[in-house]
Amino acid sequence: MKSNGFQSNAPSAPAGPWPSLERSYHNKRVLITGGLGFLGSSIARRLVNYGAKVTLVDSLNPLYGGNPFNVQDLGIKVSTVVGDLRDVRVVRDHVHDQDFIFHLAAQVSYIDSLNMPMEDLLSNAGMTLQLLEECRRLSAKPRFVLASSRMVVGRIEGPTQTEDAPVNPLSLYGVHKYASERYLAIYHQNFGIPTLALRITNPYGPRQQIHHSKYSLIGWFIRQALENQTITIFGDGDQRRDYVYIDDLTEGFLRCAAAPHAVGTVVNLGSGIATRFCDMVKAIIDIVGHGRVEFVPWPKDYAKLETGDAVADLSRLQQLTGWRAQTDLRTGIRRTADYYRRHWEHYVRGTPIAGRPSGVDGARALLTRRPAPGRAPLAEVPVSDPSTPHVGVSLAPRDS
Repeated sequence: MKSNGFQSNAPSAPAGPWPSLERSYHNKRVLITGGLGFLGSSIARRLVNYGAKVTLVDSLNPLYGGNPFNVQDLGIKVSTVVGDLRDVRVVRDHVHDQDFIFHLAAQVSYIDSLNMPMEDLLSNAGMTLQLLEECRRLSAKPRFVLASSRMVVGRIEGPTQTEDAPVNPLSLYGVHKYASERYLAIYHQNFGIPTLALRITNPYGPRQQIHHSKYSLIGWFIRQALENQTITIFGDGDQRRDYVYIDDLTEGFLRCAAAPHAVGTVVNLGSGIATRFCDMVKAIIDIVGHGRVEFVPWPKDYAKLETGDAVADLSRLQQLTGWRAQTDLRTGIRRTADYYRRHWEHYVRGTPIAGRPSGVDGARALLTRRPAPGRAPLAEVPVSDPSTPHVGVSLAPRDS
């Protein structure tokens, strides 16, 4: 498969001057799907500071990263709805009157996509299509921003991955993300919905779930180091990755969504810096001060999905926004480890941090959902226990 259509609208000349984010989002109505997760909660925090009117929708599926603690301190500054966007009624209740939609909710494990293909289809391409179809019915179209993934490309040729590289995903997750990108292109071209797809590289940082290894290996490895465990690397760990810290990822999302020339495009969003996998692990052990590393052979099933070196070409991002990521890997790891040390009981249960007395369990958090206009107040919803094991967890995929 080759790239076409969607990407060709990228500007051929610098798009500056760059819009002010505060002016772009002040008093704007913003819907964030997956809003209690890692990226959604981070975007929500920034938008609240800009004076946006933010609604978060999250299913709180225990397999994924939704955690009410991520926005606990925002209180009534955000409106939170617990609901599954595969239910069209949830979509219709909350899509209208929005100025921006950040669509982040998804099944995000490329390994799991092979084991539960229909779940991945419905939670990625299916939810995207349903949201777009509801937007099509509106007279005023919100700007629709999709969290896509570098995994749509598969193995790359050359030192960096451009948006126009041939598309050949190695997993169903990548296929369904690419289908979502194509849905955005079609709904933009045919129905005038202002859409944008951002291909994320390898994100990490505070507020990411760390109760299993499926979605963020930096977060998972930081947990293992804090617990003074052995971190396993498949192969020699020489593959290079593009790790992007959450503050930079959030900034990139907000800048691209506000950039008028970004409409109708696909944009890579990462750090643009190549880091060897083994060097990332060594940095974690060095910064945390605990843990050890062990090299083992690649499991057969994982080797089939290995993409090789994967570093984003960020020329389009810089052209559209005049910006690039600011946080180096060691600084990002240090901030992330410090965050989990402070808030361990909200992300991990039953396992002490190395050097800290055990028994820290914390009170079970409760999320009070604000009622939609004209509706009765909703009951308190208990947070999914982050210690609940993920059924079918195998060895961590060494691709993040």
